Amino acid sequence: MTPSSLVVDSVTGVDVALPIAGPGARAFAFLIDWNIRAVLAIAWYVVAALIYHRAWNLTPPLDPDAPWFMYILLPPAAIYFLYHPAWELATRGRTPGKRMAGVELVGRDGGAPGVGAILTRNVFRLLDSLPLFYAVGLVATMVTRDHVRIGDLAAGTFLVYVRSNATLPIHPTNRLADTTLNVTSAEIVVELLERWARLDGVARRRLAKALLPASETAAADDDAALRARLERLSTGSAS
Repeated sequence: MTPSSLVVDSVTGVDVALPIAGPGARAFAFLIDWNIRAVLAIAWYVVAALIYHRAWNLTPPLDPDAPWFMYILLPPAAIYFLYHPAWELATRGRTPGKRMAGVELVGRDGGAPGVGAILTRNVFRLLDSLPLFYAVGLVATMVTRDHVRIGDLAAGTFLVYVRSNATLPIHPTNRLADTTLNVTSAEIVVELLERWARLDGVARRRLAKALLPASETAAADDDAALRARLERLSTGSAS
């Protein structure tokens, strides 16, 4: 299946294409998060059991009482099952595993998903995890066009590579697909070129100085030279 992108409108009117993460990146992020939550849950259980028994003993009592369930069994279970929704709500969709895999969770508009979308996505995690080892979710990411699992379909979310690696599709007025600029800088270049005629000389040089290397700006002796250098930058051409 060929790689796909989530195309969203930017503030400048130039469509931004966010490359969608495939099953490999998803599995890598999940394995990291799974190991983190497993270590945290096991560590809590071990420490709490030792404190409960006041001896090197990790076995449950023959007649478990309320403190055993409340302080030893419940917290590890909460860590394991609430890890993903808690992290995604706190960080707008970026768990430690997703950060290490270079991906992030976004909504249909390319922005951070809302609370409802995150909760919906995690409720459907139970379905995606069936029958074992997230088999349903893994198969779904392999057969769907945008590599989404059932939870993403229900919540309207996508897993994309971090926005700094996004590209801009070919546009009628410019060619930014091959540029090495990040998305923010590329959008500023497009907006600057479109408004060039309406800006005075001071504003043109100030904005160009912020985008071009100092040597490039110093070498440009007039506004026409500055614009030419910005146009070469926007098309990814060599300076």
